[in-house]
Amino acid sequence: QVQFVESVGGLVQAGGPLRLSCAASATSFRLNTLGWFRQSPGTQRELVAVVTSGGSATNADSVKDRFTISRDNAKNTVYLQMNSLNPEDTAVYYCNPVIYVGGTYYSRSSSWGQGTQVTVSS
Repeated sequence: QVQFVESVGGLVQAGGPLRLSCAASATSFRLNTLGWFRQSPGTQRELVAVVTSGGSATNADSVKDRFTISRDNAKNTVYLQMNSLNPEDTAVYYCNPVIYVGGTYYSRSSSWGQGTQVTVSS
């Protein structure tokens, strides 16, 4: 089973940028469609961006033009570039492989890494 380890997040002022990375433990990484998720207290985990094995990306409406997901298969790493951050983006961010079923993406795995905290101050 592929393990994912998210980079350290951080504290950023509203309007600022932050880039997250997530490294995978196995070369099978390159075969997977990958997603970045986030969860803030009292809410359900939300999928914010997806990138296919070929590099095609899709964003949730909530982050549509502000976040960019990308991947480097040679480094077994997926990235999330976040721009124009606002306090509503404060959450723990996770990456995981995803599967597309019935028009919706779901996490392929029920196991999650520790995630990384992103805090946006106003």
